[in-house]
Formats: sequence, structure tokens, C-alpha cells
Amino acid sequence: MDAELTTQVDDLASLIRQASRAVAFTGAGLSTECGIPDFRSPGGLWTRNKPIPFDAFLASREVRSEAWRRKFAMDATFSAAVPGRGHRALAGMVRSGRLAGIITQNIDNLHQDSGVPDGQLIELHGNGTYAHCLDCRQRYDLDWVRGRFHAAGGQAPDCEACLGPVKAATISFGQAMPEEEMRQAVRWTLSSDLFLAIGSSLVVYPAAGLPASARQNGARLVIINGEETPLDAMADLVIRADIGTVLEAAGDRLAASGLS
Repeated sequence: MDAELTTQVDDLASLIRQASRAVAFTGAGLSTECGIPDFRSPGGLWTRNKPIPFDAFLASREVRSEAWRRKFAMDATFSAAVPGRGHRALAGMVRSGRLAGIITQNIDNLHQDSGVPDGQLIELHGNGTYAHCLDCRQRYDLDWVRGRFHAAGGQAPDCEACLGPVKAATISFGQAMPEEEMRQAVRWTLSSDLFLAIGSSLVVYPAAGLPASARQNGARLVIINGEETPLDAMADLVIRADIGTVLEAAGDRLAASGLS
């Protein structure tokens, strides 16, 4: 780690020590070291498959079948992933009380796998490890969907309870954000005095508006990302480096001071 990055990590650890209510906001960049590709970068998921809009999913069984085909094709990558250094460092900060909670755009379940309790995690874009009926909200394991999908020759299944469309429990383009999760995320944001935006391009709204709201409400804002973001100019600290390296090092500094 070079001298500049060492200083930035020291500054990050110092801001976390000083905070009385720190909140983390995480995006796809946190999980790339776990083997999960992000969405917008060259080679990312959206460069290979254009996202399927929610209204198209609802309107056509053929489109729903294609959505499930893509989902199952990616599942090998997602299911093999385990929490990385960044996930583990953040989970340690939650356990020690240095982070009040984590708001995430990620759908990979890796925060839960790292030990973050459900009560200290808000999933804004849902969770890709299970499915549900869009009409009656009946929950389904992915194995159930996969079995019905293959048994029907690659056709999307309907809900057993109400015959409604079954979809991965994630938020698609054009689909309404989960109201309660968004309300809670806003409450956490406005009650924070330190907001850590980690691994997010900060271009997908309304979620990307949370860091700006925190800063405008008086919180200090830290952005940790591999690339420039639109909010860098308003941040108190910007660290453009490998996320796992930064968070692991910050966690080590907090542990050395007896705070993590």
C-alpha cells in the first residue's frame, strides 16, 4: 500500500472512530472480488444481456421464460460466491457497533452470509437467492422454479397458489422500489453523521440520492470506489482504490485501537 493510500485509510478509520452513527451504502463494486461481475463496466452483466424491463416481464410469458433462462445461466457464478474482504470488514464493524447498519443495492446475499443481521441490513434492490409471486407474494425456492422451468420445456412457471407470475425477488427496471425499505433507508440516511458509499457508481436513482441527502443533512460523506462517481466533489473523503484492500485495512486499524 503506497503512502497516499495509507493516509486515506488512516483518515477513514479516524472518521469511523469519531462517528456516533455511521451507515454504509454498498453497490456491485463490493462484490466483484467475490467473482460476481458488476453491471456497467466493460464485460459487466448489462454489456452481455440488455436488462429486461418489468413491464415486458409482466406482458409476456416468452419474456418471463427468457428472464429465467438468464437467471439460471448466471446462478452458477452467484451461488459459488462467498463474502470477500470488504463484506467481512463491514460485518465486523456492524458487530462492534461502529456501523449502525448497511443499505445495499446488491442482490447477492453476501452481507447476510458475512454475518450482518437482517435488522441491520436494508436491501433496496431485493434478493436474487429466492423468488416470489408478484400477485400473492408466495415465496419460492429457486430449486422449485428451476424444476418447473425444465419440466415445462423452458417455460416460466406460474404461482401454485394464485397462478400469478413468479419472479426472482429482485427489482427490475421500471419496477417500483420497495416502499418500506426506501422509507427506512431514508431514515437511516438522515440520522447518520457518517455515510460510507462503497462500490456504487451512484447513478441509479432513487438509491443514488441517499449519499447526497446524508451530506446535505450534515453527515460526513466518504466515497470508496474504483472509478469516479458524480458525487465525488461533495465528499469529505474519496478513496479510489481496491475496495477489499481499503476496508480490510480500515478494519485492522479499528481492531488495533480496540474499536472493532
